[in-house]
Amino acid sequence: MPPSRTARWLPAAAAVAVAAWGANQFTALATVYRARTDWSALSLAAMFSVYLVGLVPGLLLGGPAADRYGRRRTVRGALGLSAAASVVLALPDEPSVYAARLATGFAAGLVFLAGTAWLRELSGPAVPPERAARRAMYATGTGFAAGALASGVLAEWLPGPTVLPALAHALGCLLVLRATRGLPETKPGAKRGTKAESRPESAPGRGTPPHRTAAVRHPRFRYVVLPASPAVLGAATVAYVVLPPLVADRVPGYAPLFSGLVAALTLATGVVAQPFAARLDDADSARATLTAMATVIAGLLLGAVAAARDSVGLVVAAAVVLGTGYGLTLGAGLHEVERLTPPSGGPTSASLYQSTTSSGFLTPLLLAGTAGHASYPALLAGMAAVGLLCLAVTAAHSRRHLPAGERPEPPTREDASVQSVASTPPRSRPPWAE
Repeated sequence: MPPSRTARWLPAAAAVAVAAWGANQFTALATVYRARTDWSALSLAAMFSVYLVGLVPGLLLGGPAADRYGRRRTVRGALGLSAAASVVLALPDEPSVYAARLATGFAAGLVFLAGTAWLRELSGPAVPPERAARRAMYATGTGFAAGALASGVLAEWLPGPTVLPALAHALGCLLVLRATRGLPETKPGAKRGTKAESRPESAPGRGTPPHRTAAVRHPRFRYVVLPASPAVLGAATVAYVVLPPLVADRVPGYAPLFSGLVAALTLATGVVAQPFAARLDDADSARATLTAMATVIAGLLLGAVAAARDSVGLVVAAAVVLGTGYGLTLGAGLHEVERLTPPSGGPTSASLYQSTTSSGFLTPLLLAGTAGHASYPALLAGMAAVGLLCLAVTAAHSRRHLPAGERPEPPTREDASVQSVASTPPRSRPPWAE
């Protein structure tokens, strides 16, 4: 039976959440692989980062796919791919893990774009845009946190620590596929059960019109948004990928669970922090971005101290600070991009911004590749120093290259609301952030 009209957005939210779960289940599994295999730390970091190779095309193609084939078909197809990827992840060999991570990233990118649009449109016109944005944000954040936590719990206390967590996610995808079976297609002009007509501007072979990328070509994007964008997911991955293994000897027998808990704490803190970016946002300066970058730098320095002292408590504290920096940086960047975007160009600009933030997924790989030349405390302190240089660039241009004219109306296409890989927040200082 199809879900009631008042609750039919819930299965779409579950689709976004289960895609995020699959994206982050590797966090706890990497700890198991580290203990049970002879795979090097560099290989494990590469397995984590290859997700990015799939995610970026998924983010860029999610909008056009949802336009051409419809939200429903795109989301359900991507969930099927995510389930298959988790089944492959359960196979105990390196090539399978690489392939699974690549496919998981691509499926997640598609769902984050098309699923967020589906959720918003299923919420109905009576629901304010900011409430629909919050639903998408919480669905994604919950999925990220649940993926790490569920994998950590299953790997800690049940047999088959590299198999059961992956199969549990595949089962979750199948359950959500069943739950979304009765949901309608919501793309304007599309009829249920028919192929959605593609819009002219997103048709294959026509390229992307210049107004669709106006934000990323603006000088303010280069000097204010771009210097901070790697810090978004760089902060998060340092917190839950890099730091927990450094103190694994302090939690013997509980390393997978500890890793999952730290990841859940980091991501939950980021979700809580995002609304505060709206409070800090100022159309006449980069105040929100500067505050966010300073928070990330503080978290990196605290992480360096935690690594030097081999302290579990300081790792947890660093995760909270870095999670806050992750949420603030993401929210601040999306507000800046929103102001730079023409009314008809929001989706592509938001997707491209999400792609630049995804570069933070390379952080564990870069640190693992250079760990033979310097200690982790020194590397983290070096990252903080680089962050200070980026902060200086942003500060120098804080009040420059301000967008002229009135702020554009909120974008109406799907990928203008993607969080963390997820949702564009509402206008500066929306009612729910006051």
